[in-house]
Amino acid sequence: MKRIGILGGTFDPPHIGHLIIAEEARLALNLDEIWFIPTAVPPHKMGTMTSSRHRLKMLQLAIKDNPAFMVNDLELKRKGKSYTYDTMVILKKENPHTDFYFIIGGDMVNYLPHWHQVDELQKLVQFVGIKRSNEPLSTDYSFIEVNVPTIDVSATFIRNRLNQDKTVRYFIPPSVYAYIKEAELYGSK
Repeated sequence: MKRIGILGGTFDPPHIGHLIIAEEARLALNLDEIWFIPTAVPPHKMGTMTSSRHRLKMLQLAIKDNPAFMVNDLELKRKGKSYTYDTMVILKKENPHTDFYFIIGGDMVNYLPHWHQVDELQKLVQFVGIKRSNEPLSTDYSFIEVNVPTIDVSATFIRNRLNQDKTVRYFIPPSVYAYIKEAELYGSK
């Protein structure tokens, strides 16, 4: 059986925190690959700042140096709200001999009871909760806890810095920064 980690999100833009979480989960759980799945329309957010085309390209650039990292654009092609349950039904059908591990932040572990069709989803995937602070992870749903070094960086933080013409060096891969500058994203010049 192949063991695949799934990391979903808007990746608007992808940053070092995403990459560290993915690599730490891969190593801790001995996963064969990590599939990054950018959402088309996140069900729990207002939307994205940039188009799916830009987010996909930035994500491809961000992961290009790690052969265990892949991008799956299933949700972008499907369009509409990106419910994890719908995505996992498709992935399990296309990959019947694969065990999937869905990687989520600690805040999402505590929010699991509110996820769309979470009871059915739990039959399709093993949740992996990323612990980044001393806050306990708590839910009635089964999950594996993975400790990751705390790095307080978010896409919002990066967008704000770019908009204020401040450096984002070391927060995002250089290739992603070059793309952002070239495409003039997030108010960068």
